[in-house]
Amino acid sequence: MQHTANAKTKRVLAVASGGGHWVQLLRLRPAFANCDVHFATVDAGAKADVSPSPFYTFKDANRDTKLSLILSTFQIAMIVLRVRPDVVISTGAAAGFLAIRIAKLIGARTMFVDSIANANELSLSAQLVAKHADQLVTQWPSVADKTQATYIGSVL
Repeated sequence: MQHTANAKTKRVLAVASGGGHWVQLLRLRPAFANCDVHFATVDAGAKADVSPSPFYTFKDANRDTKLSLILSTFQIAMIVLRVRPDVVISTGAAAGFLAIRIAKLIGARTMFVDSIANANELSLSAQLVAKHADQLVTQWPSVADKTQATYIGSVL
C-alpha cells in the first residue's frame, strides 16, 4: 500500500510494565515505523529510551497490590483517553491487560505479545486478555500449538 499525504498516520499506544516487559516492547519499535507512537510504562527514567516520542507513566501494580491496581487502572484509562490510539500494543503484564481492555471501549485495535519468559503456557495476563485482544501473540511455537495465541517469532 502506498502512503499518501492524505493517509491518516496511525496513532499507536505502546504499553508495558517495567523490566523485561519494557525491554521486549522496545524491541518491537521497528514495527511502528511511520506511526505516531506514544509510550507508557511504570518507570519515569525510561523516557530516555523513547525520546522524543510522547511518554507517560503509571503506577506499577499487580494482582497482589489491589490499591495500586486501582490507581494504575485510573492512570492507564486517563492515558488511553488522552492519546485516543488507533492501536494499543503491549508486552504485559497487568498494565497491558488494563490498557487493552480500556482501549477496546474506545474502538482501538489491540495486540498483546506475551513475554518470552512464558515458554510452557500463556501468562496470567495473556490468559485474561485472550478474549479481548484482537491479536494475542506468543513467542513460543509450542505455546501457540496448545492455545489460541499466534506464533510469529520472538522479539529477543
